[in-house]
Amino acid sequence: MASKGKKQMINGSVVLRKKTPLDLGSCDVAHDEAYEILGHKVILQLISSSAHGDEGKGKLGKPSHLVVENKSGGNEDTCFNVTFEWDHEGLGVPGAFIIKNLNPTEFFLKSLSLTLPSQDNLHFVCNSWVYPADKYDYDRIFFVNQALLPTETPEALRWYREAELLHLRGTGTGKLEEWDRVYDYDVYNDFGDPDNSPLLARPVLGGSTEYPYPRRGRTGRPPSKADPKSESRLPQIASFAIYCPRDEKFSPLKLKDVLSNAQKAMAQLFSPQLAALGDVTLNEFNSFEDVLKVYEPGAPGYHKYPTPHVVSGDKSAWMSDEEFGREMLAGSNPVCIRALKEFPPTSKLDPKIYGDQTSKITREEIESQLGGLSIEKAMVMNRMFILNYHDIVMPYARRLNMTHSKIYATRTVLFLQNDGTLKPLAIELSLPHPDGDQFGAISKVLTPALTGVGYGLWQIAKAFVSVNESGIHQLISHWLHTHASVEPFVLATHRQLSVLHPIYKLLHPHFRDTMHINALARQAILHGGGIVERTVFPGAHCMELTSIAYKEWVFPDQALPAELVKRGVAVEDPASKHGIRLLIEDYPYAVDGLEIWSAIKSWVQDYTSLYYKTDDVILEDSELQAWWMEIREYPYGGFAPNRPGMCRRLIPDPGTAEYEELKTNPVKGYLKTISPQFQTLIGIAVLEVLSIHSSDEYFLGQREAAAEWTKDKEALKVFESFGKNLAQIEEKITMMNNDEKLKNRTGPVKMPYTLLYPTSEPGLVTAKGIPNSISI
Repeated sequence: MASKGKKQMINGSVVLRKKTPLDLGSCDVAHDEAYEILGHKVILQLISSSAHGDEGKGKLGKPSHLVVENKSGGNEDTCFNVTFEWDHEGLGVPGAFIIKNLNPTEFFLKSLSLTLPSQDNLHFVCNSWVYPADKYDYDRIFFVNQALLPTETPEALRWYREAELLHLRGTGTGKLEEWDRVYDYDVYNDFGDPDNSPLLARPVLGGSTEYPYPRRGRTGRPPSKADPKSESRLPQIASFAIYCPRDEKFSPLKLKDVLSNAQKAMAQLFSPQLAALGDVTLNEFNSFEDVLKVYEPGAPGYHKYPTPHVVSGDKSAWMSDEEFGREMLAGSNPVCIRALKEFPPTSKLDPKIYGDQTSKITREEIESQLGGLSIEKAMVMNRMFILNYHDIVMPYARRLNMTHSKIYATRTVLFLQNDGTLKPLAIELSLPHPDGDQFGAISKVLTPALTGVGYGLWQIAKAFVSVNESGIHQLISHWLHTHASVEPFVLATHRQLSVLHPIYKLLHPHFRDTMHINALARQAILHGGGIVERTVFPGAHCMELTSIAYKEWVFPDQALPAELVKRGVAVEDPASKHGIRLLIEDYPYAVDGLEIWSAIKSWVQDYTSLYYKTDDVILEDSELQAWWMEIREYPYGGFAPNRPGMCRRLIPDPGTAEYEELKTNPVKGYLKTISPQFQTLIGIAVLEVLSIHSSDEYFLGQREAAAEWTKDKEALKVFESFGKNLAQIEEKITMMNNDEKLKNRTGPVKMPYTLLYPTSEPGLVTAKGIPNSISI
């Protein structure tokens, strides 16, 4: 750094990545050279954090431009030198900078680093797309990498801080373009496609008491012609052009992974169909061996899917009752089992509309399997549990059973055995009364059987339960309770919390790619007539069903300890490590989940306590208060026979050909009931694409630019402690998975429970790893 009177020269380096044909936001496919960034056409100005002028705005330094230092090819970063003339005595320390891009195309700005005299260097972590200046009616500004509460912000930077938030909120009008940086709200009115066909019309979700729903990001597309309340849709070929703020879109590496995986899945999907052309039973699996050909190496004519963990050790153990019960505690959807508190189970459905929906399971069917206990005694001992999908399915059962898809409303009653495993006692399969809903339900009750037609019927009954569980997992536990419910938090955070805010810095990694994957899901997966409607049991009613489920969603109940207590699988116990005591001690999801929950809680408490020393500081934080107000006011898979997406026929009655087939070939009867071959392969293909960790995944306890996301050394220390805590949890999970006394950790299928193992290898279907964000 050299002196020149009062003026001094500040040297810096800028890291950016130019746009390539793979980047989103552009429809052209021109060669890489067409996107060359000319340094002299990128202008930067430093902003003082102490000296201010008109409107209290920090004074600007003299404009400077980039000088290329090292150019690297492909999608790699390019580093430029930059030198600023700066009056250090008069202007003090820079706190922000303005950048103007006079090139014809955008670039991704990663960082600016400045070398200052006699003090630490300044870092600006940017990670944002900067479009040509004529795309903005305001200056693009980036702040120094310092966490500051609104009241702690230097006066010279406050105007810039507040103005940036105003730009991000937008005006609420107009069609949003790829360069717009607007985080605005809208209802879910783009699932349907009424302009294409009346059969593809879908109700608007959100904005009404009939169909409540979280908010999504606004795109501003014009309304459809057939229904002004619905938003027009993009053609499927243009799915990746759907608007969400550009900084929320996939990185080129992640996009490459997604497209590569999708291409592979399509090749896998159609080759088996060609191989099946010589099969007299096209579109049917004749045996479980036929299903396994899809996965196992060596079968001619088949491209292979990765062998699911559930059949990699033992190819038949998945059919056992023990595994059926275990997956309720350690499967893909271990969040629905509840304590049985009354017998017979009752319903919350309106009896004026649905009549008597009380369970038809009898005392004799249950108590004969309790080893001498009465049902009441077993309930008092906290040994009776239920998987209850009756009320969520029954309102749709009549309509669904008029289509190719068949469904029952199900209740499954289970008993906690002395060895800690769950034994299924009875499955109730219920349908609406043929004379009308108001006459209540008609039910079949099946109990475990080991041989004959009873065995076949019992396996099919379990399949119907699994269909319900698979659908509820995909639509509610996964889509609604994670993807959809988190998007309003993403929006509110960007709208109300400055990038300078410590809570923004805490939350930001956990929002990576969420808005983009949600937008792509609406456009290409969840829409009317799309993949989800064709492979999951509610069919055309998929999204409507999630809206009904949202009526029961309460934010505080989403905290894991509270959620476990609410389901009756735990009780409050202040003396216990996590403040609750599990009633099923060998409950892998809950055991591991509580460890992760406590680690996150400690990290968040340690971090926030650095900035909020008293309650008054919270009350005085205008951005945090506005953020919280805005949030308050917005109204197991892979092996398809194990978790089928839908069923094609109901339980056969005695005397029918289907019933007789079960006597001689229960496996074929089972396979004829669940999803046919092509729909099964579609489901597997989609599941594979959506389950592979991308190459640039960051897992819990990891951050991009881990040493530079904040200059606060204490915050870096507590984050490092969080990572060490997670590493200890990984070791503990491995030890528990090797403990033979814990039967639910591996079960009959010999599949170690790693769903909540914090880290994972990237680019694979690993059945482990907790990504920072909901990004696939």
